[in-house]
Amino acid sequence: MLPIFKIKRFWFAVVAGVIGFFGLIAFTEHRQQARRCQGIRIEMDKVDGHRFLNRTDVLRTLTNDGADPLVGDLFEDINLKQLERRLRQNGLVQEGQVYRDLRGNLVVDIRQPLPLARLVHNGGEERSAGGLYLSREGRWFPLSMNYTARVMLLSGPYFREHRSLANERGKPLIDMLNQIAADPFWRAFVAQIIVDENGEVTLVPQAGDLFIEIGQPVDLEPKFEKIKLFYKHILPMKGWNRYSRVSVQYRNQIVCE
Repeated sequence: MLPIFKIKRFWFAVVAGVIGFFGLIAFTEHRQQARRCQGIRIEMDKVDGHRFLNRTDVLRTLTNDGADPLVGDLFEDINLKQLERRLRQNGLVQEGQVYRDLRGNLVVDIRQPLPLARLVHNGGEERSAGGLYLSREGRWFPLSMNYTARVMLLSGPYFREHRSLANERGKPLIDMLNQIAADPFWRAFVAQIIVDENGEVTLVPQAGDLFIEIGQPVDLEPKFEKIKLFYKHILPMKGWNRYSRVSVQYRNQIVCE
């Protein structure tokens, strides 16, 4: 009987411990809910060492332009999910989490979108008054008054018809842009990318008045190799101002005009 008694006592202690543990959590949660918000702590990542948003921008979004100040409110009256939805309405917020810490602060953790390119209209004017960046995932977001990212420029009629590139149709173009951005040589070489209504791509180099047609943004490695070949062997021999347009879109051909 003694071993059975010891087993029962052991399981009684385990159950009591579990109940006590969850009771302590519930008690702590109740105490936290009964506390008032002491302050707002904002944590943001950086893009190239800079931020598109500042503290004032985040507070305006979070507090609905001051209509919902939050500081001094009971935590039980603060809807954290609603605050996260507010953050996501700001185009310069890719992800936002809101939670409270043990000191009674509301913590706002923000991840900004990473710019891949910037959309411009004919003549280099922004497409709209606010302008647009393209994220690495293929989504557009507005320019910032706090920081201007140095990225490739995008233009062309393609973007009037395709509001988002975060889909299968836009994937080849996004993959090409990410490939260029990840390579130091091509990132320094390409100033602007023009995409026509059919999705065919023309590169504008940083130096010179030359347009390089690559066609659809697929099978890029041989096309990029032909561009290097053109700059290494053809231009030095024919002269740097000889051509205004070069096409590398056809297999085993470099067409110069």
